[in-house]
Amino acid sequence: MKLLRTIRLDASDSFVFETAAEPCEWAVSGAFAFAHIDPASLHGKARAAFRAGFLGVSSLGRSTLVQIVEATELDRRSVVDGLAAQLVAHFGAPNLASAREAAEEETSFAASLCDHAPGVLVAVTRRHEDGAIRELFRTLHPRGGGDHASALAFLEVVGDEDLPIEHLDLALLGKGAGR
Repeated sequence: MKLLRTIRLDASDSFVFETAAEPCEWAVSGAFAFAHIDPASLHGKARAAFRAGFLGVSSLGRSTLVQIVEATELDRRSVVDGLAAQLVAHFGAPNLASAREAAEEETSFAASLCDHAPGVLVAVTRRHEDGAIRELFRTLHPRGGGDHASALAFLEVVGDEDLPIEHLDLALLGKGAGR
């Protein structure tokens, strides 16, 4: 099993986002946080988070890049439990049961992005189009198969997907599913 962890190759996330995710925390797309916000109303750091930030599950901070990592079933449960608690505390989920269901969906979606070798980085670009949030995911591989020593040490892979944000049923959170 593979999941996503935040990675920080330089200090830019701490300048780009209001709250930067901590390095090595579990991550999900986090587009659901923008489901009921008019993207045209976002400015500055909030706009940067909408356009290119993954959500760190523990900190609710944003990360420009995440890394595909090997994970255990215990790790997956930790992501789901942590995200469910955050959905209740910060996103208006009516109860832990519905939050857990939504967190399972979001975690499964994040795992679906991990169809590459561990160590591969993933970046996201979001846009608002025809009343829906669209995400484009790009995978980045280290040059020469080494580690990601710096932000300039990777290559982009062709064949990325453009996916609508419909993987998290916001009705489960008591927010309504309208987009």
